Amino acid sequence: MLRVFVVGVVVGVLLVIGGTYYYFVSGMAPVATADPPLPYEKKIASKSKNAHMRKQTMPPSLVAPDEPNLLAGAKVYKEQCASCHGLPDQPPPAISEGMYPHSPLLFKGKGVTDDPPGETHWTIANGIRLTGMPSFRNTLTDTQVWQVAQLLANADKISDSVKGVLAPVPTGVIPAGTHSTATAPSSK
Repeated sequence: MLRVFVVGVVVGVLLVIGGTYYYFVSGMAPVATADPPLPYEKKIASKSKNAHMRKQTMPPSLVAPDEPNLLAGAKVYKEQCASCHGLPDQPPPAISEGMYPHSPLLFKGKGVTDDPPGETHWTIANGIRLTGMPSFRNTLTDTQVWQVAQLLANADKISDSVKGVLAPVPTGVIPAGTHSTATAPSSK
């Protein structure tokens, strides 16, 4: 009797594994960004990330959330992050709408102001698999990563000068210190 039960459990487990494998290799699983998510996909991914981060020791911030660091963080954010995560008081970037999951708008709602800067630092430095969030570990210095993490942790308290750095550049305006690539008509 026990032997029949054990064989039944083993066969059941193998059927679940085989069925899951077939679901993915047969092309039935959603893979396009416009496809609906798998059941519990967001919950499982979030739990996995949170469990992984709980096992990590989050280092204390190397930079203070002072005006010079927030200004520096705003410059880096605008150059490296805004194309996916947006700017304050601006519509979502088009690229965000084409991603799955959509990249969070970090200046809309609470953003990540309720997360410790260490968690945001970890996310920026390491990226998050299967989300489009790259690792900036080899792109930015650790100080720059901390400056962006402090900016985002304090996004609800930034000064007008920091907001000014984050303001979009109006189209057709050439920033000071740069030259237009257009050439003047020649006079022949």
